[in-house]
Amino acid sequence: MNLFLTCPPGLEPVLAQEAEALGLPGPKPEAGGIVIHGHWNTVYKANLWLRGATRVLIRMSAFRAMTLGQLEARLAKVDWERFIGPDVPVRVEASCKGSRLHHGGAVGTRVQEAVRQGTGAPIAEQAEGALRLFARIDDNLCTLSLDTSGALLHRRGHKQFTGKAPLRETLAALFLRACGYDGTEPVLDPLCGSGTVPIEAAEIALGLAPGRDRSFGFEQLPGHDPARWAAIREDGRRRETPDSALRFDGRDRDAGAITGARGNAERAGVTAITRFEQGAVSALAPPPEGIPGLIFINPPYGGRIGKVGALKPLYASIGQVLTERFQGWRVGMITTDAGLAKATGLPFAPPSAPIPHGGLRIKLWQTEPLG
Repeated sequence: MNLFLTCPPGLEPVLAQEAEALGLPGPKPEAGGIVIHGHWNTVYKANLWLRGATRVLIRMSAFRAMTLGQLEARLAKVDWERFIGPDVPVRVEASCKGSRLHHGGAVGTRVQEAVRQGTGAPIAEQAEGALRLFARIDDNLCTLSLDTSGALLHRRGHKQFTGKAPLRETLAALFLRACGYDGTEPVLDPLCGSGTVPIEAAEIALGLAPGRDRSFGFEQLPGHDPARWAAIREDGRRRETPDSALRFDGRDRDAGAITGARGNAERAGVTAITRFEQGAVSALAPPPEGIPGLIFINPPYGGRIGKVGALKPLYASIGQVLTERFQGWRVGMITTDAGLAKATGLPFAPPSAPIPHGGLRIKLWQTEPLG
Protein backbone atom coordinates (compact mmCIF):
# COMPACT_ATOMS: atom_id res chain seq x y z
CA MET A 1 0.00 0.00 0.00
CA ASN A 2 0.99 3.61 -0.55
CA LEU A 3 0.81 5.47 2.76
CA PHE A 4 0.88 9.22 3.34
CA LEU A 5 1.88 10.37 6.81
CA THR A 6 0.82 13.96 7.43
CA CYS A 7 2.56 16.66 9.49
CA PRO A 8 2.64 20.48 9.63
CA PRO A 9 4.24 22.02 6.50
CA GLY A 10 7.90 22.80 7.12
CA LEU A 11 8.52 19.74 9.29
CA GLU A 12 8.42 17.05 6.60
CA PRO A 13 12.20 16.35 6.69
CA VAL A 14 12.07 15.90 10.49
CA LEU A 15 9.20 13.41 10.21
CA ALA A 16 11.12 11.58 7.46
CA GLN A 17 14.09 11.27 9.84
CA GLU A 18 11.85 9.82 12.54
CA ALA A 19 10.26 7.34 10.11
CA GLU A 20 13.70 6.24 8.91
CA ALA A 21 14.94 5.78 12.48
CA LEU A 22 11.85 3.65 13.17
CA GLY A 23 12.71 1.42 10.21
CA LEU A 24 9.76 2.42 8.06
CA PRO A 25 10.57 1.80 4.39
CA GLY A 26 11.93 4.60 2.20
CA PRO A 27 10.24 7.74 3.56
CA LYS A 28 10.03 10.52 0.97
CA PRO A 29 9.02 14.06 1.98
CA GLU A 30 6.16 15.70 0.10
CA ALA A 31 4.24 18.88 0.85
CA GLY A 32 2.41 18.30 4.11
CA GLY A 33 3.92 14.92 5.01
CA ILE A 34 5.91 11.91 3.85
CA VAL A 35 5.19 8.93 1.60
CA ILE A 36 6.10 5.36 2.53
CA HIS A 37 5.11 1.95 1.17
CA GLY A 38 4.15 -1.05 3.26
CA HIS A 39 1.60 -3.58 4.46
CA TRP A 40 -0.76 -3.71 7.45
CA ASN A 41 2.17 -4.11 9.85
CA THR A 42 3.46 -0.77 8.54
CA VAL A 43 0.08 0.86 9.21
CA TYR A 44 0.13 -0.52 12.76
CA LYS A 45 3.72 0.51 13.42
CA ALA A 46 3.33 4.01 12.01
CA ASN A 47 0.21 4.75 14.06
CA LEU A 48 1.59 3.21 17.25
CA TRP A 49 5.16 4.54 17.22
CA LEU A 50 5.43 7.74 15.18
CA ARG A 51 5.47 10.75 17.48
CA GLY A 52 5.45 13.46 14.83
CA ALA A 53 2.79 12.30 12.36
CA THR A 54 -0.68 13.88 12.49
CA ARG A 55 -2.45 11.11 10.53
CA VAL A 56 -1.58 7.91 8.67
CA LEU A 57 -3.50 7.77 5.39
CA ILE A 58 -3.83 4.91 2.90
CA ARG A 59 -3.70 6.31 -0.62
CA MET A 60 -6.36 4.07 -2.12
CA SER A 61 -6.27 5.37 -5.67
CA ALA A 62 -5.10 8.25 -7.85
CA PHE A 63 -6.35 9.13 -11.32
CA ARG A 64 -6.98 12.10 -13.60
CA ALA A 65 -10.50 13.42 -14.08
CA MET A 66 -11.60 16.65 -15.77
CA THR A 67 -15.36 16.09 -15.93
CA LEU A 68 -17.91 14.61 -13.56
CA GLY A 69 -18.47 11.81 -16.07
CA GLN A 70 -14.79 10.89 -16.04
CA LEU A 71 -14.78 11.06 -12.25
CA GLU A 72 -17.77 8.70 -11.98
CA ALA A 73 -16.26 6.20 -14.43
CA ARG A 74 -12.93 6.08 -12.58
CA LEU A 75 -14.56 5.89 -9.14
CA ALA A 76 -16.49 2.83 -10.33
CA LYS A 77 -13.16 1.02 -10.89
CA VAL A 78 -11.82 1.60 -7.37
CA ASP A 79 -11.48 -1.56 -5.25
CA TRP A 80 -13.55 -0.14 -2.40
CA GLU A 81 -14.15 -3.46 -0.63
CA ARG A 82 -10.42 -3.95 -0.07
CA PHE A 83 -10.43 -1.13 2.46
CA ILE A 84 -14.02 -0.34 3.49
CA GLY A 85 -16.51 -2.78 5.00
CA PRO A 86 -20.31 -2.57 4.77
CA ASP A 87 -21.02 -1.86 8.45
CA VAL A 88 -18.92 1.20 9.34
CA PRO A 89 -20.12 4.74 8.46
CA VAL A 90 -17.89 6.69 6.08
CA ARG A 91 -17.43 10.44 6.14
CA VAL A 92 -16.33 11.86 2.76
CA GLU A 93 -14.42 15.15 2.67
CA ALA A 94 -13.71 16.57 -0.80
CA SER A 95 -11.58 19.52 -1.93
CA CYS A 96 -10.58 20.91 -5.33
CA LYS A 97 -7.67 23.14 -6.30
CA GLY A 98 -6.46 24.34 -9.70
CA SER A 99 -8.64 21.84 -11.60
CA ARG A 100 -11.44 21.70 -14.15
CA LEU A 101 -13.54 20.12 -11.44
CA HIS A 102 -13.78 22.93 -8.92
CA HIS A 103 -16.91 22.21 -6.86
CA GLY A 104 -16.04 20.14 -3.79
CA GLY A 105 -19.69 19.42 -3.03
CA ALA A 106 -20.32 17.86 -6.44
CA VAL A 107 -17.16 15.76 -6.17
CA GLY A 108 -18.05 14.64 -2.65
CA THR A 109 -21.53 13.55 -3.75
CA ARG A 110 -20.04 11.36 -6.52
CA VAL A 111 -17.55 9.79 -4.13
CA GLN A 112 -20.30 9.08 -1.60
CA GLU A 113 -22.38 7.32 -4.23
CA ALA A 114 -19.39 5.26 -5.36
CA VAL A 115 -18.75 4.17 -1.76
CA ARG A 116 -22.41 3.18 -1.33
CA GLN A 117 -22.46 1.16 -4.52
CA GLY A 118 -19.03 -0.40 -3.92
CA THR A 119 -19.45 -1.40 -0.28
CA GLY A 120 -22.97 -0.74 0.99
CA ALA A 121 -21.45 1.34 3.79
CA PRO A 122 -23.62 4.14 5.21
CA ILE A 123 -22.51 7.74 4.65
CA ALA A 124 -21.96 9.79 7.80
CA GLU A 125 -22.64 13.52 8.08
CA GLN A 126 -20.37 13.85 11.13
CA ALA A 127 -16.77 12.70 11.53
CA GLU A 128 -17.27 11.29 15.04
CA GLY A 129 -17.25 7.47 14.94
CA ALA A 130 -16.86 7.32 11.15
CA LEU A 131 -14.04 6.39 8.81
CA ARG A 132 -12.79 9.51 7.06
CA LEU A 133 -12.23 9.37 3.30
CA PHE A 134 -10.48 12.34 1.72
CA ALA A 135 -11.00 13.07 -1.98
CA ARG A 136 -8.59 15.74 -3.18
CA ILE A 137 -8.45 17.02 -6.75
CA ASP A 138 -5.34 19.07 -7.47
CA ASP A 139 -4.30 19.98 -11.02
CA ASN A 140 -6.95 17.53 -12.31
CA LEU A 141 -5.44 14.63 -10.33
CA CYS A 142 -7.90 12.98 -7.95
CA THR A 143 -6.36 11.26 -4.92
CA LEU A 144 -8.47 9.12 -2.59
CA SER A 145 -7.02 8.70 0.91
CA LEU A 146 -8.48 6.71 3.80
CA ASP A 147 -7.62 7.77 7.34
CA THR A 148 -6.33 4.85 9.44
CA SER A 149 -5.72 6.90 12.59
CA GLY A 150 -9.17 8.02 13.68
CA ALA A 151 -8.57 10.74 16.27
CA LEU A 152 -5.54 12.89 15.41
CA LEU A 153 -2.33 11.26 16.60
CA HIS A 154 -1.43 14.02 19.06
CA ARG A 155 -4.27 12.68 21.20
CA ARG A 156 -2.17 10.18 23.11
CA GLY A 157 -4.89 9.61 25.69
CA HIS A 158 -2.94 10.91 28.69
CA LYS A 159 -3.38 14.68 28.62
CA GLN A 160 -6.62 15.46 30.44
CA PHE A 161 -5.37 18.86 31.61
CA THR A 162 -4.47 21.53 29.03
CA GLY A 163 -3.25 25.01 29.85
CA LYS A 164 -3.30 28.19 27.80
CA ALA A 165 -2.14 27.92 24.17
CA PRO A 166 -0.98 24.29 24.52
CA LEU A 167 1.63 22.75 22.22
CA ARG A 168 0.44 19.56 20.56
CA GLU A 169 2.41 16.43 21.41
CA THR A 170 3.20 15.80 17.73
CA LEU A 171 4.74 19.25 17.36
CA ALA A 172 6.66 18.88 20.62
CA ALA A 173 8.11 15.58 19.41
CA LEU A 174 9.18 17.01 16.05
CA PHE A 175 10.77 20.05 17.68
CA LEU A 176 12.65 17.85 20.18
CA ARG A 177 14.01 15.76 17.32
CA ALA A 178 14.92 18.90 15.35
CA CYS A 179 16.91 20.02 18.42
CA GLY A 180 18.88 16.77 18.37
CA TYR A 181 17.17 15.17 21.36
CA ASP A 182 17.37 11.36 21.30
CA GLY A 183 16.32 10.35 24.83
CA THR A 184 19.79 10.30 26.38
CA GLU A 185 19.99 13.78 27.96
CA PRO A 186 17.87 15.79 30.41
CA VAL A 187 15.25 18.23 29.14
CA LEU A 188 14.03 21.31 30.99
CA ASP A 189 10.99 23.44 30.10
CA PRO A 190 10.83 26.60 32.27
CA LEU A 191 7.35 27.54 30.97
CA CYS A 192 5.91 24.05 30.83
CA GLY A 193 2.15 24.66 31.03
CA SER A 194 0.47 21.24 30.89
CA GLY A 195 3.86 19.48 30.77
CA THR A 196 3.80 18.38 27.14
CA VAL A 197 7.54 18.73 26.46
CA PRO A 198 8.94 17.02 29.61
CA ILE A 199 6.37 14.22 29.33
CA GLU A 200 7.11 13.65 25.64
CA ALA A 201 10.86 13.65 26.33
CA ALA A 202 10.43 11.19 29.21
CA GLU A 203 8.36 8.81 27.06
CA ILE A 204 11.10 8.85 24.44
CA ALA A 205 13.71 8.06 27.08
CA LEU A 206 11.60 5.16 28.36
CA GLY A 207 10.94 3.81 24.87
CA LEU A 208 7.16 4.00 25.30
CA ALA A 209 5.05 4.05 22.15
CA PRO A 210 2.93 7.23 21.98
CA GLY A 211 -0.17 5.32 20.79
CA ARG A 212 0.01 2.54 23.37
CA ASP A 213 -3.21 3.46 25.21
CA ARG A 214 -5.59 4.63 22.48
CA SER A 215 -7.69 3.19 19.67
CA PHE A 216 -7.29 3.74 15.93
CA GLY A 217 -9.44 3.96 12.84
CA PHE A 218 -7.75 0.94 11.21
CA GLU A 219 -9.42 -1.30 13.81
CA GLN A 220 -12.63 -0.88 11.76
CA LEU A 221 -11.10 -1.84 8.39
CA PRO A 222 -11.62 -5.21 6.63
CA GLY A 223 -7.88 -6.00 6.52
CA HIS A 224 -7.38 -5.51 10.25
CA ASP A 225 -5.86 -8.47 12.14
CA PRO A 226 -6.75 -8.06 15.86
CA ALA A 227 -4.34 -10.75 17.10
CA ARG A 228 -1.39 -9.28 15.22
CA TRP A 229 -2.27 -5.78 16.38
CA ALA A 230 -2.52 -6.91 20.03
CA ALA A 231 1.00 -8.33 19.89
CA ILE A 232 2.42 -5.20 18.24
CA ARG A 233 0.72 -2.89 20.73
CA GLU A 234 1.95 -4.89 23.72
CA ASP A 235 5.50 -4.36 22.50
CA GLY A 236 4.86 -0.60 22.62
CA ARG A 237 4.13 -0.79 26.35
CA ARG A 238 7.48 -2.28 27.33
CA ARG A 239 9.67 0.33 28.92
CA GLU A 240 13.41 0.72 28.77
CA THR A 241 15.57 1.67 31.76
CA PRO A 242 17.17 5.08 31.23
CA ASP A 243 20.25 6.46 32.97
CA SER A 244 19.46 6.73 36.70
CA ALA A 245 20.49 10.40 36.68
CA LEU A 246 18.20 11.32 33.78
CA ARG A 247 15.34 13.64 34.73
CA PHE A 248 12.84 15.74 32.80
CA ASP A 249 11.83 18.97 34.47
CA GLY A 250 8.95 21.37 34.01
CA ARG A 251 8.59 24.70 35.78
CA ASP A 252 5.73 27.20 35.65
CA ARG A 253 4.65 30.10 37.82
CA ASP A 254 1.02 28.89 37.64
CA ALA A 255 0.27 26.43 40.46
CA GLY A 256 -2.74 25.05 38.58
CA ALA A 257 -0.57 24.25 35.57
CA ILE A 258 1.90 22.35 37.75
CA THR A 259 -0.90 20.31 39.34
CA GLY A 260 -2.32 19.53 35.90
CA ALA A 261 1.09 18.60 34.49
CA ARG A 262 1.72 16.18 37.34
CA GLY A 263 -1.62 14.51 36.65
CA ASN A 264 -0.78 14.22 32.95
CA ALA A 265 2.60 12.67 33.79
CA GLU A 266 0.99 10.17 36.14
CA ARG A 267 -1.48 9.03 33.47
CA ALA A 268 1.40 8.72 30.99
CA GLY A 269 3.35 6.56 33.46
CA VAL A 270 6.45 8.78 33.60
CA THR A 271 6.34 10.18 37.14
CA ALA A 272 9.55 8.32 38.12
CA ILE A 273 11.68 10.49 35.83
CA THR A 274 9.72 13.77 35.66
CA ARG A 275 9.57 16.69 38.09
CA PHE A 276 7.18 19.64 38.01
CA GLU A 277 7.75 22.61 40.28
CA GLN A 278 6.13 26.02 40.62
CA GLY A 279 8.40 29.01 40.15
CA ALA A 280 9.18 32.11 38.12
CA VAL A 281 11.82 32.21 35.38
CA SER A 282 13.91 34.54 37.55
CA ALA A 283 14.28 31.75 40.16
CA LEU A 284 15.24 29.08 37.62
CA ALA A 285 18.32 26.99 38.48
CA PRO A 286 19.94 23.93 36.87
CA PRO A 287 18.67 20.54 38.10
CA PRO A 288 20.68 19.04 40.98
CA GLU A 289 22.04 16.17 38.86
CA GLY A 290 24.36 18.69 37.16
CA ILE A 291 24.12 17.06 33.71
CA PRO A 292 23.67 19.61 30.89
CA GLY A 293 21.09 18.88 28.23
CA LEU A 294 18.36 20.68 26.31
CA ILE A 295 16.25 23.62 27.48
CA PHE A 296 13.11 23.85 25.37
CA ILE A 297 10.89 26.90 25.67
CA ASN A 298 7.43 27.62 24.26
CA PRO A 299 6.90 31.15 25.61
CA PRO A 300 3.91 33.43 24.93
CA TYR A 301 4.11 34.87 21.40
CA GLY A 302 1.83 37.88 21.65
CA GLY A 303 -0.68 36.50 19.12
CA ARG A 304 -2.82 34.65 21.63
CA ILE A 305 -1.40 35.56 25.04
CA GLY A 306 -0.18 39.10 25.68
CA LYS A 307 1.23 41.59 23.20
CA VAL A 308 4.63 41.46 21.55
CA GLY A 309 5.98 44.68 23.05
CA ALA A 310 4.94 43.75 26.57
CA LEU A 311 6.64 40.36 26.23
CA LYS A 312 10.17 41.62 25.53
CA PRO A 313 11.08 41.91 29.24
CA LEU A 314 10.08 38.25 29.72
CA TYR A 315 12.28 37.17 26.81
CA ALA A 316 15.14 39.31 28.09
CA SER A 317 14.81 37.71 31.53
CA ILE A 318 14.84 34.23 29.98
CA GLY A 319 18.01 35.03 28.07
CA GLN A 320 19.77 36.53 31.10
CA VAL A 321 18.96 33.58 33.38
CA LEU A 322 20.01 30.97 30.83
CA THR A 323 23.24 32.79 29.96
CA GLU A 324 24.27 33.21 33.60
CA ARG A 325 23.25 29.81 35.02
CA PHE A 326 23.07 27.20 32.28
CA GLN A 327 26.53 26.89 30.75
CA GLY A 328 26.79 23.77 28.60
CA TRP A 329 23.04 23.57 27.93
CA ARG A 330 21.55 23.94 24.45
CA VAL A 331 18.43 26.05 23.95
CA GLY A 332 15.52 25.49 21.60
CA MET A 333 12.76 28.09 21.51
CA ILE A 334 9.71 28.63 19.34
CA THR A 335 8.16 32.03 18.73
CA THR A 336 6.45 33.98 15.96
CA ASP A 337 8.54 37.14 16.21
CA ALA A 338 12.24 37.59 15.42
CA GLY A 339 12.33 40.65 17.67
CA LEU A 340 11.29 38.55 20.65
CA ALA A 341 13.98 35.97 19.89
CA LYS A 342 16.60 38.71 19.66
CA ALA A 343 15.40 40.19 22.96
CA THR A 344 16.79 37.13 24.73
CA GLY A 345 20.34 38.02 23.72
CA LEU A 346 20.98 34.31 23.17
CA PRO A 347 23.32 33.26 20.31
CA PHE A 348 20.64 31.71 18.11
CA ALA A 349 21.50 30.23 14.71
CA PRO A 350 19.24 31.22 11.79
CA PRO A 351 15.71 29.94 12.54
CA SER A 352 13.71 27.24 10.83
CA ALA A 353 11.17 27.87 8.10
CA PRO A 354 7.79 29.16 9.32
CA ILE A 355 5.52 26.41 10.65
CA PRO A 356 1.73 26.82 11.03
CA HIS A 357 0.50 26.47 14.61
CA GLY A 358 -2.92 27.47 15.90
CA GLY A 359 -3.49 30.09 13.21
CA LEU A 360 0.02 31.52 13.68
CA ARG A 361 3.34 30.86 11.97
CA ILE A 362 6.11 29.96 14.38
CA LYS A 363 9.83 29.35 13.92
CA LEU A 364 12.27 27.18 15.85
CA TRP A 365 15.34 29.00 17.17
CA GLN A 366 18.33 27.01 18.45
CA THR A 367 21.71 27.58 20.09
CA GLU A 368 24.84 25.53 20.48
CA PRO A 369 25.82 24.69 24.11
CA LEU A 370 25.97 27.96 26.03
CA GLY A 371 29.47 29.06 27.02
